[in-house]
Amino acid sequence: MLEINDLTLKYGESQILNGISLTAKRGEVTAVMGTNGVGKTSLLKAIAGRHPFASGTITVDAKPLGSNAPVNAAKAGIGYVPQGREVFPMMTVTENLETGFACLAGSGHTVPDHIYNLFPVLREMSNRRGGDLSGGQQQQLAIARALIAKPKVLLLDEPTEGIQPNIIKHIGDVIATLREQGEIAIVLVEQYFDFAFDLGDRFVAMNRGSVTLDQPSSKVTRSELLELVSV
Repeated sequence: MLEINDLTLKYGESQILNGISLTAKRGEVTAVMGTNGVGKTSLLKAIAGRHPFASGTITVDAKPLGSNAPVNAAKAGIGYVPQGREVFPMMTVTENLETGFACLAGSGHTVPDHIYNLFPVLREMSNRRGGDLSGGQQQQLAIARALIAKPKVLLLDEPTEGIQPNIIKHIGDVIATLREQGEIAIVLVEQYFDFAFDLGDRFVAMNRGSVTLDQPSSKVTRSELLELVSV
């Protein structure tokens, strides 16, 4: 379980996050929603150790994260799929996946079959370079790479951005499968409203760096949420 308490973050003199608190439970999708520029990506970067936060706490299974660095977040069980995917373009699909083993103990790792069961196209294209894949294929690769590290928390930043409809559906099916397995807390930042609304077990709406709503899906109507997160 991921717990964030009173998190603040600044870029220079500008305060981006204003005392954010939220909880993401295993076996649930926590959808963080809002218009562009409200702090959603900054929140994920803070959790993933990509940007130091000014104050507050982040814990995974009641254990506070160490110093604010990506390697510490990864070792604590944070898997991060950033906006833009960030695959290694000159490395093969298999090599990209194998970078996910960096935070796991031991050696001689091989990509487990369940990764290819979730994303069959990656097996078919295992020797293709990451930069030669389509945007949808790269997104699948980025999610698979994060799963290689066996995360307790999976952060997904705009996974449908620039992706063709059939791949969007497949990614949604994968997220639903991961939720049903009950082993990972999933935090989804997503502008595609229907995608997030269909998957979300809990909705967190943000505006100007603050949380304006934090409720389970059973207590939020589609129209109420849409009004909060629309321009």
